[in-house]
Amino acid sequence: MEDLLTVENLETEFHTAEGIVKAVNGISYSLKEGEILGIVGESGSGKSVSVLSLLRLLPQPPAYIKGGTAVFRDRDLLHISDEEIRSVRGNEIAMIFQDPMTSLNPVMKIGKQIGEALQLHLGMTETEARERTIELLTHVGIPMAEQRVDQYPHQLSGGMRQRVMIALGLSCNPRLLIADEPTTALDVTIQAQIINLVHNLQNETGMAVIWITHDLGVVAGIADKVIVMYAGKVVEYAAVDELFEDTRHPYTLGLLASLPEMDGEEQSELKTVRGSPPDLTNLPPGCPFAPRCDYVIDKCLSENPAAIPVEAPIRMDQNNEGPVHLAACWVDVRVREAI
Repeated sequence: MEDLLTVENLETEFHTAEGIVKAVNGISYSLKEGEILGIVGESGSGKSVSVLSLLRLLPQPPAYIKGGTAVFRDRDLLHISDEEIRSVRGNEIAMIFQDPMTSLNPVMKIGKQIGEALQLHLGMTETEARERTIELLTHVGIPMAEQRVDQYPHQLSGGMRQRVMIALGLSCNPRLLIADEPTTALDVTIQAQIINLVHNLQNETGMAVIWITHDLGVVAGIADKVIVMYAGKVVEYAAVDELFEDTRHPYTLGLLASLPEMDGEEQSELKTVRGSPPDLTNLPPGCPFAPRCDYVIDKCLSENPAAIPVEAPIRMDQNNEGPVHLAACWVDVRVREAI
């Protein structure tokens, strides 16, 4: 199966009064039709900036996409015209944002907001768009959709507003749905409902999904592949089961160790990743994680490792197209020895 999206060496930076913020530093990955890719990392690791760069939604300036390619269905999203990228947004690639209250227009009815996309991209009449909107709201689990379609965002709960955002994202039958921490502001019960909803909709439609989160527990339940980002770069990339079973980067180990254990035994003390993320205006010369790493060696302080295939056994993906587990580390964390 061919890749739906292939990102190569994407670099994005912001020019600010304090200096140049190197937000995304040469990330690469691929996504096939129907796959769910999880992107994980702390706040400030570059997760959201990386996908906003793909859709060219960052204000330029202060943002600058310094290099790379993002090929989606044979078109490089970073280099097509403004008119072409507008036709892609919301139509072929849809995005669900973290806070629906800042994404939905507060003075426009729900039905009007979804209907505009249907009229713009699919050429529907106002009546057709309203009928389709009611179908979409029902499909994403909003009760009494015929009444909700005439309500404003503030009249809905947080969970319902996020379902509206999902309905808006699905309105034009996109090939790729990007979900940028869509459950962060919701309580855990509603989080689970939204995750299950997106998973079920993905199975029904066959669309690909990029799910951005800081929660590895969410990734474990929804993703096929996982990217772990730190300081704007990919430090580990693997199939989800392999990432949990054969972790190869110290940062990923730290994230996993910080998850609470739910095995019924006496609760042990929660672990944390010590220290703080680096200043992206003044990245260290070596590995950016070195000051926080328990596995650091001298080489880590002077040379920044690239993400390369891990040592044997190298597992192949379903189509035997190559290794799917990459790690950017100078140390084999299994034996605490330099590679």
